[in-house]
Amino acid sequence: MSRGRDLAVPALAVAVFFAGWEGAVRMLKIPPYLLPAPSLIALTLFENFGSLMGAWWVTVRITLTALALAVLGGVALAALFALSRTAERALTPFTVVLQVTPIIAIAPLIMILTDDPYATVLVCAWIVAFFPIVANTLTGLRSADAHLSDLFRLYRASRWQTLRYLLVPSALPYFFSGLKIAGGLALIGAVVAEFTAGAAGRDTGLASRILESMFRTEIPKMFAALALVSFTGVAIYLLLAAAARLALGRWHDSERNE
Repeated sequence: MSRGRDLAVPALAVAVFFAGWEGAVRMLKIPPYLLPAPSLIALTLFENFGSLMGAWWVTVRITLTALALAVLGGVALAALFALSRTAERALTPFTVVLQVTPIIAIAPLIMILTDDPYATVLVCAWIVAFFPIVANTLTGLRSADAHLSDLFRLYRASRWQTLRYLLVPSALPYFFSGLKIAGGLALIGAVVAEFTAGAAGRDTGLASRILESMFRTEIPKMFAALALVSFTGVAIYLLLAAAARLALGRWHDSERNE
């Protein structure tokens, strides 16, 4: 019963939102070039399904690749920081610089260095997804129970044994929290970087379709591409949340079913 209510409430809220949007556009007679109705957006998505889905797959591929690279690099760096204070002191300034520098400001520099729009978008998406993985995983590694840490030291456990049997289980909830943040940021980074790179042509992502539609004043098509971006972000979040429940649901309070 509770599970059905948890699904029904947000579904009803979304349905009311789109019904209100549709009704407002029709009652106020808002022209499509200002604000298209949801029904027109859905029709436009259907009519341009081939081109939009091709661009969607490019964006998804870049997002997932950047997220995978961020996970591999971020977890490895967080583990290094947890095991070595010296390494943390030496490398933390660089990770902070990557986080605080606006990606739209460094995208042109990355494009000059790579000379490839695809590589530029991938690197930008990786940069924005990298820091949440590092920060959250490191916080989790540092959050192990102090008494258990003393017990591991008492039994003279090696650094590898401490990392594997104590620190990693403690860090998993924090890691998945960072992963859900990084998934959305990777998508945002991919879209923003493509805007900045100004990529054009067939093998480009949804950002290019949005720009093309804006320049041609095809506003319903622009909204259709925006809807795909939003749906993709929601889908990524739901998949990562499901992965967190699968990994943590049986033993950690943050994901345990009531």
